[in-house]
Amino acid sequence: MAMQPLLDTTSRTLITDLQSLGLRLADADADGVGLHSRRGGAGPSDHKAISIGGQTIMVPIHTHAAGLSPFSARPPGPEGVTTLLQDGRAVAEIAFPRQPRFYRMQTFDGVPYWKIALLHGRDTLATTVLQTCIRYRDRRTACQFCAIGQSLDAGRTVAHKTPDMLAEVARAAVLLDGVRHMVMTTGTPNIDDRGAAVLCDSAFAVKAAIDLPIQVQCEPPRDPAWYARLHAAGADSLGMHLEGATQAVRERIMPGKATVSVERYMEAFAHAVPVFGRGQVSTYILAGLGDTPNEILALSARLVALGVYPFVVPFVPISGTPLQDHPAPAPAFMRAVLGPLGAMLRDAAMSSSDVKAGCARCGACSSLSAYEH
Repeated sequence: MAMQPLLDTTSRTLITDLQSLGLRLADADADGVGLHSRRGGAGPSDHKAISIGGQTIMVPIHTHAAGLSPFSARPPGPEGVTTLLQDGRAVAEIAFPRQPRFYRMQTFDGVPYWKIALLHGRDTLATTVLQTCIRYRDRRTACQFCAIGQSLDAGRTVAHKTPDMLAEVARAAVLLDGVRHMVMTTGTPNIDDRGAAVLCDSAFAVKAAIDLPIQVQCEPPRDPAWYARLHAAGADSLGMHLEGATQAVRERIMPGKATVSVERYMEAFAHAVPVFGRGQVSTYILAGLGDTPNEILALSARLVALGVYPFVVPFVPISGTPLQDHPAPAPAFMRAVLGPLGAMLRDAAMSSSDVKAGCARCGACSSLSAYEH
């Protein structure tokens, strides 16, 4: 599986800064809401994919902070290339990936493929199987950063992507656009399997249609037997996302999800790693929610010791959520986390390049992989 090229120190710093500060882009919506750029919904929302130094990354463009960013770019030319400016000074050449060919297709009953799954980064197919969550509509329990219902309310997706839909789109994305792995996340439908059952059905259908590495993502199910079921259904890796590094931050930012405590997650990781393998279980940590760099690194050390890859990304406030005015972490904050974390991963011989599928494999939402080398 082809990997994105290694970055020099200057490019690595530039990407870290871009992902914290965002990009002012003229006519950001000109290419269609929900296709090239993302507003609302699950995943890297309010972002746009750009390529810099040969690496495709997701950069905030629709956020308040992006409107104040020192980085700007003019609309690209016919080849999708333009100049990145910092305070009006040219600092790099960037490119905007072309629209994937599979976006032009639809199912037999008329559902556009891009409403079922989207291209993330350069070669990652991503979908939210269930675009609803038991906590989202109640702000007393909802994650304050979550916008899972926004794209559904706007008609840019469907509530439940059936196994047949996912298999059809995955096959097309591989054959037409060279997709190399797939991420399946889900809203939480119940407090028992927490989405593992629907992910089993989805992974099985995709693997029957096309040989594609798959990561599934859900909260820890109550019964650890679900890990073996997910693996047997075709999932190659597993994501169970803490988001906050400390229980206090999690209870403040995501009161419903925090009922599954940090320690309960650690127990779940200990059950899942023997099933999927060392480095094939990961967790998403949003830097900037209130945890200090030392707190994020302390948790990361525990995770790495268990064989879990801690995928640390800068928090991006999404419009229309309670945290829309929450500041993104400063570039210096991110470097204080990613530098030591990269060294930690090197010492543990754990690398995103060894992850078979998923967000860490894609790497577009964080510059962490560049700090591993």
